[in-house]
Amino acid sequence: MDDPKKPNSQSPPVLSDVPACQSVTVPVIREEVEVGKQVVERGKVVVHISPQTRTETIDLPVTEEVADVRRVPVNRIVDAPVGVREEEGVTIIPVYEEVLVVEKRLRLKEEIRITRRRSTRQQTEKVGLRAEVAQVRRVENSR
Repeated sequence: MDDPKKPNSQSPPVLSDVPACQSVTVPVIREEVEVGKQVVERGKVVVHISPQTRTETIDLPVTEEVADVRRVPVNRIVDAPVGVREEEGVTIIPVYEEVLVVEKRLRLKEEIRITRRRSTRQQTEKVGLRAEVAQVRRVENSR
């Protein structure tokens, strides 16, 4: 058996047993913690998406414009051309022709009169709209 006064290699030396001229190495121990993570599956979910279509009725105002074109013979000699004009909501476009006579004159042959009428009516349309519905179901993990 070992002598309790003698230092051995397994237990640290006692300072009173070491001569004064000799140095002693004292081991310093430190504990360390290592932390890690582990992924554990706890369950699953299943997502099912089903498209759906619904029909909605919408009312839209629809504007329609109709133009009446009427040719009005004038057959009048004029001194100079007159531009396009508007009278009481009617656009008048003069049409000229040159006529050979002893002298050259400008005669207003006809006028084109354009009347515009505007009307608005309600129009009903059926429109298909799509939507998706998601159903989520949890699946338990079997362990």
